[in-house]
Amino acid sequence: MKRVAIQGGLGAYHDIAAHNYFQEDLEIVPCITFKDIFVEADNDEQLLGVMAIENTIVGGLLQNHDLLKLNNMRIAGEHKLRISHTLSALPGQDIGDIKEVISHPMALMQCSDFLDTFPNLKVVEHEDTALAAKDIFEQNLTGVAAVCSERAAQLYNLNVLARSIETNKRNFTRFLILAHDNMVDEVRKSEEIDKASLVFVLPHKEGSLSQVLSVLSFYDINLTRIQSLPIVGRAWEYQFYIDLSFSNFERYKQSVKAIIPLVSNLIVLGEYVSDKQFINK
Repeated sequence: MKRVAIQGGLGAYHDIAAHNYFQEDLEIVPCITFKDIFVEADNDEQLLGVMAIENTIVGGLLQNHDLLKLNNMRIAGEHKLRISHTLSALPGQDIGDIKEVISHPMALMQCSDFLDTFPNLKVVEHEDTALAAKDIFEQNLTGVAAVCSERAAQLYNLNVLARSIETNKRNFTRFLILAHDNMVDEVRKSEEIDKASLVFVLPHKEGSLSQVLSVLSFYDINLTRIQSLPIVGRAWEYQFYIDLSFSNFERYKQSVKAIIPLVSNLIVLGEYVSDKQFINK
């Protein structure tokens, strides 16, 4: 049985993404923070990881980009998950009984329009959506509801008071499937690699980024995402995280070699099979 480290508890969206990707029984290793995923993996080369990297509502999770760069795990796959929140509480209660709502800050923000229709509700931030549901169950918290997944509500025997309470129904999160080098081939779903993630530093001079983009275009490489982050201690200098898609793996390899003279500190974070689905029902 594969062991997979996730941020959050059982029933969290990371847990759902892991099971959707692998489609098999898993041993989930819950972690409090994203950094803890890599700490756990440092002690076990067989341990896999699932980590959110971007959301269609709030954008990129910037701190996770640096975690990828600074640690030894590689991107071996990706999964795009439709995020649908519920309002859930202990059985025997209805919405009129609820005085307080707890959840992760991002989930609360994504459900702000729904929560605003109940102006008397106290909204309290929690470290995780699923752990919020767990606390309600284990502490028998009446008058308190969690914003969480339906899977979390089922796991912790909560009653779903309202479904699909997120403001924007086109709410998707892209999760990265992480593995050590010795496990990457086993985790990939296919040998038809068509996507890669890289990070590099550009010289602080005019036209440096456009030169890189021109080279990628010449090799028929599609730039699907670019994220710049400042380099700590080096004022006004930036590192660039990019996602590339391609139909010819050899042409992609040639393009990487071609941009090496134009950049510094180039790291290939992963080469993997893209998740082409857009809606995950």
